[in-house]
Amino acid sequence: MRELIEYAFVELKIKNSRFLAECFPIKTQAEVRELLKAQKQKYADSTHVVHAFVCGDSAEILGCSDDGEPAGTAGKPALAVLKGSGITNIFVTITRWFGGTLLGTGGLVKAYGDMTKAVLEVAKTEEIIEYSFYEFTCSYADYEFLKRHFERFQTSPQTEFGQSVRMIGKIPSIHKEAFSLFVKEATKGTALIRWE
Repeated sequence: MRELIEYAFVELKIKNSRFLAECFPIKTQAEVRELLKAQKQKYADSTHVVHAFVCGDSAEILGCSDDGEPAGTAGKPALAVLKGSGITNIFVTITRWFGGTLLGTGGLVKAYGDMTKAVLEVAKTEEIIEYSFYEFTCSYADYEFLKRHFERFQTSPQTEFGQSVRMIGKIPSIHKEAFSLFVKEATKGTALIRWE
């Protein structure tokens, strides 16, 4: 699963109508409501501000609106493209200024789907990485050895120095088992990792 990391837009004319597709990174449905309100105010002169969104780590929260276009011809095609993209935490608006030529239901479905595809083509995304959080204590000698190997596990823990060394950090969950085994073997079982 990927997530949108920054705003992007595409503007096109389709049969004399002007279409502006914009995508915004979001984390919650509440952000969708705020952004939609702002978009409708910003483009008060437009004919429609259609939207679709997908959010949540596993894309479990989603929604769309046709905003006055015939039912199922605008928001649903946009949402279908989003669902098929493997991208989450994204809010897309497609603003239309009517240009005098009716597109028909098939033309609307194609236009809104194509605009969503077009904005996704220019959107910057990144892979969502699930992290596991850990804490453990080890000797200074073990710490000196361990710290040389943290990079290969993509971790850089905070350290607290006292009678021993306490480490608190996060690691991509895919490395959790290998990291546990490495720490256990490197410290000869003296460091016990507590995972959160």
